Amino acid sequence: MSSNGNYRKLQTEELQRISPEEYKAAEKHPIVIVLDNIRSASNVGSAFRTGDSLRVEAVYLCGITCVPPNKELQKTALGAQLSVPWKHFNETTEALQELKTSGYEIVSVEQAENSTMLQDFRIEKDKKYAFVFGNEVNGVADEVIAQSDVCLEIPQYGTKHSFNVSVTCGIILWEAVKQLRFQ
Repeated sequence: MSSNGNYRKLQTEELQRISPEEYKAAEKHPIVIVLDNIRSASNVGSAFRTGDSLRVEAVYLCGITCVPPNKELQKTALGAQLSVPWKHFNETTEALQELKTSGYEIVSVEQAENSTMLQDFRIEKDKKYAFVFGNEVNGVADEVIAQSDVCLEIPQYGTKHSFNVSVTCGIILWEAVKQLRFQ
């Protein structure tokens, strides 16, 4: 595939972005991002930014995960922490209880026995999903996995055993939204 040179980078005003107020009023995808003890404020900010771009319902910040306002979080969120609703929970299991009570399917993104590979995972349009992303070193906590309806795994083919949590968040959420919108 070759380019014929007919490309031009779009200017910001051409992107037709919605305002934070319009975002808050807009219909959301039935997805909540759950961050299970994320150490890096940059990773948290990236989750907010990804959540905003894919119009998720909320970000749940659990345990040691930092909360807005936070200078490092703000550097990567670029203001998304102001548009995407968020809640903090002392324990991730408390967040999962609230989500289950509200009818969400809990999907932990983790390499686990009997996990579902991403290419085999199918979103059901009549369901709501909470995707749990784990700590940069320890992954999703065992007690969180025990409360999950699904463990979802991204196949990997190199020498490393995981992607950065912000990359994982982008891959998983893009696939979920793609399935909701285009299938």
